[in-house]
Amino acid sequence: MASITQQVNYLLASGQYHTILSIIKGFRNGAVYGAKIRFPHALVMTLLFRRGSFKEMTQGILEATFTHSKNLACFVVAYKTLTNILAWLETHEKQYQSFIAAFTGGYFVFGKYNKVNEQINLYLLSRILYGLAKLSVKRGYIPAPKAPVFPWFAAIVWGIVLWLFEYERDTLQPSLKSSMTYLYHDSNRWNSFKNFLIYNK
Repeated sequence: MASITQQVNYLLASGQYHTILSIIKGFRNGAVYGAKIRFPHALVMTLLFRRGSFKEMTQGILEATFTHSKNLACFVVAYKTLTNILAWLETHEKQYQSFIAAFTGGYFVFGKYNKVNEQINLYLLSRILYGLAKLSVKRGYIPAPKAPVFPWFAAIVWGIVLWLFEYERDTLQPSLKSSMTYLYHDSNRWNSFKNFLIYNK
């Protein structure tokens, strides 16, 4: 057994098959990271907002965790495989190869509609819009602001989301609607001390 472990360690340290081994490790890291991110999120959201039997709630948590973990692992494999193929075809790496590989992987892995994919895509959308704004300043496409921008960013985000919640609620994600209902509408209703401070309804 020790000699097998030594041979595996020698192979891993040798640098041989680096491309294929990096894809395998990427799958592993995607699966682990997806589970680490989704499980606590699904657990908390289920305990806060879902109703049902223990079995149904547990099944929902495990399904969401598996979907996130599987999709992230598959996307990492697709992205790393495609970037390596494109770099090999053109003999060196170019920036657009990253976009093409991610675009293709995104379409086939995260393009299937489900709640997990929707949340991941929305999470990334907010990050890339923020990143593109900073890139525009960095590249000189827009002038660097002379005063703090973050307060205005926060004001616009919160103004729009509360307006949508109050007047166009059907356009928001169910989890966001649940959170906002709990915060802003459920706090308008009570008929005793118990449901005023001890529990919500």
